[in-house]
Amino acid sequence: MSYRPSLALATIVVATAAALAAPSSAQQPAQPSTTSPPATPSAVIAASPDSAWTSMAAEDLLVMTIEGGKRVVVQLAPAMAPRHVANIRALARAHWWDGTSINRVQDNYVVQWGDATEKKPLPPGLSPTSPADYALPLAMRRLQVTPLPYADPYAPKTGFVAGWPVAMDGDAAWLPHCYGFVGVGRNLSPDAGTGAELYAVIGQAPRQLDRNIAVVGRVVEGMAHLSSLPRGSGDLGFYTAQEHRVPILSVRLASDLPQAEQPRFQQMDTTSPSFADYLRLRANRKDDFYDRPAGGVDLCNAPVPVRPTP
Repeated sequence: MSYRPSLALATIVVATAAALAAPSSAQQPAQPSTTSPPATPSAVIAASPDSAWTSMAAEDLLVMTIEGGKRVVVQLAPAMAPRHVANIRALARAHWWDGTSINRVQDNYVVQWGDATEKKPLPPGLSPTSPADYALPLAMRRLQVTPLPYADPYAPKTGFVAGWPVAMDGDAAWLPHCYGFVGVGRNLSPDAGTGAELYAVIGQAPRQLDRNIAVVGRVVEGMAHLSSLPRGSGDLGFYTAQEHRVPILSVRLASDLPQAEQPRFQQMDTTSPSFADYLRLRANRKDDFYDRPAGGVDLCNAPVPVRPTP
């Protein structure tokens, strides 16, 4: 069985970035509210107005149903990993994952799924991928970046763009390997994976994988169904022939489901005053419970708030 690590990184094409571009006047991050902001991050989320939230597109939501009818929803990041996400959409529309399984659960690392035999034919027309897809040119300079002004051991700069955490180095930007983020399994470089083999981080963020694998999205519902699975006893946490691989019943794009079955989620606008308050409190919380503010926060410990659409 080939080695297929757990998470990968993303790239931003100029054309896609231009579609998300904001005017230069929007380059400055939003300032925290000055009217008695709530004292905890959860209170900020609860008090945030509807204007502080943006809806996730149905075509960006991947709905996976596993054994027992349990549902896992992944938000895809097409602006960050355009070729891999295009392949994932094609695989979902071909119902390719139906009848495959979760094959690997490595403690404090990843849950991985796909075709355990590695012999199932892929649908035609998938885009070629390469390591160049892991971190794309920083066309994001034309986007509204909310900076995270704290040192990061894996990138010179970090921040948030269009609801996603990003790490940056010179003219390159990528999605980090945070808890719940989803990447593309691959073999040894220069193979970059097609998107047929996916995994989600279920442990401490393995940021050393940044720019070594393609990150394509994040789990927004059903993490408990993945993180609570029995650990595999084989090498790297793969299930052995004697262990139970968890069947995948179906994987669909939300946009291809009947309206009544489509999950709907929103993420906090990372340029909003509410997010500025939230970020401030994640870094410097001082309330009834916290006596000593941390004085900083890392990129993966300030997850962008997500909620079901009211």
